[in-house]
Amino acid sequence: MKLKLIIALLAVSIILFAGCTTSDPDPTNGDNDAVTAASLVEDAEVFEASIGSEGTWIVAILNDITSENELVIEGEFYNRDDASTELYRKIALYAQDADRNVTDRYTLVAPKLTVISPNTRIQSGTFVGDVYAESEGFTLTDATIEGNLYFATQEIMDSFVNEESEVTGEILVETE
Repeated sequence: MKLKLIIALLAVSIILFAGCTTSDPDPTNGDNDAVTAASLVEDAEVFEASIGSEGTWIVAILNDITSENELVIEGEFYNRDDASTELYRKIALYAQDADRNVTDRYTLVAPKLTVISPNTRIQSGTFVGDVYAESEGFTLTDATIEGNLYFATQEIMDSFVNEESEVTGEILVETE
């Protein structure tokens, strides 16, 4: 008899406590500030999405990546998403420590990489394939292109910045 009474009291207590709890608001509803961070990617599919017009201003790979597809870096982005700064896009082919020292370099392989985003920087790694720069301000920083580098116009080529980088193939103006 005591056992039945204890079980009944526990059941009533559980029902009462369940009815008295407040529900958590749905975190997907409401007006939240959007914060755009770096895309840290490990595979070709995520990389391809991250460099698109709906991607992020900085895309950092975490290992070597090979894509069978032609890649296109497009969209207008700002350094650290601060619209008061100049347009800027960064493709980080490396890992770094807390002091921002490069600790590892990665290789990105694709048949072709077209750069449409203005002021795009490829930094501290290797791209294997041909690169087509179609916007001004393309920069290589401590990076290697194992292939050719083509510019859509002479003006775009004149705006190219090579910071301690290497292109193993030709560098020239050539439309596709």
